Amino acid sequence: MPFRLAVLECDTPVPSVEKERGSYGAIFETLLSKGTSVDFRLLKYDVVRQHTYPSTGDVDGILITGSKHTAFADDAWIVQLVSYIRDVLNTSRTPVVGICFGHQVIARALGATTAVARGGWEVSVSSVDLSPDGQKLFGASSLNLHQMHRDEVASVPEGLVCLGSSARCPVQGMYKRKAVLSLQAHPEFDGFIMEQILRARRDQGIFGEEMFGEAVGRAGDAHDGTLVAGKIWDFFLDAVA
Repeated sequence: MPFRLAVLECDTPVPSVEKERGSYGAIFETLLSKGTSVDFRLLKYDVVRQHTYPSTGDVDGILITGSKHTAFADDAWIVQLVSYIRDVLNTSRTPVVGICFGHQVIARALGATTAVARGGWEVSVSSVDLSPDGQKLFGASSLNLHQMHRDEVASVPEGLVCLGSSARCPVQGMYKRKAVLSLQAHPEFDGFIMEQILRARRDQGIFGEEMFGEAVGRAGDAHDGTLVAGKIWDFFLDAVA
């Protein structure tokens, strides 16, 4: 029987990315298909516009995507998402993965603080220094991963461990075996996706030319997205074993 993975889509990609790669659910399907023999069925839920959520009895795991929105905002759909995550983690054994916004909203659901990052924007391929727990989980001392965030998790919820940090962000991931795996970075991004987001935000006036030029110069650097995809599967399969 295929592993039933629910992807909670918290945003839509910029138009040029959506045209070439599809929704964020489709982008994660591409990532999670790499280097694995896991038979899985991916189910997409638009939690922003359609407010649809899976029953934990109908899925084996949940993945929460990134978003341009702010995890500590009180928009109705974000409040609903926070409540859903809290219920899943408190009342079921369904494992949850969170990426970027998903990482932050999990922290909020578990009572931790999320806020505007003290270090400002962190973008493009960047180095993440892994903690001892992170090194054990990923089998490496550091990871190179795409970043695209201005908010951060400021404290780790009780019962979870911090997986690592970077020069601009103190909590780059959180972990509790069989329950939560979250990352501030974007393992699902590649050079094309990152460059398109950078260009869109440059054109919107969010990024200046200097920041854009420096970041786009790193967008094509080698990154560890496929390695992380394998560890996501290890986490899910361990949780349901």
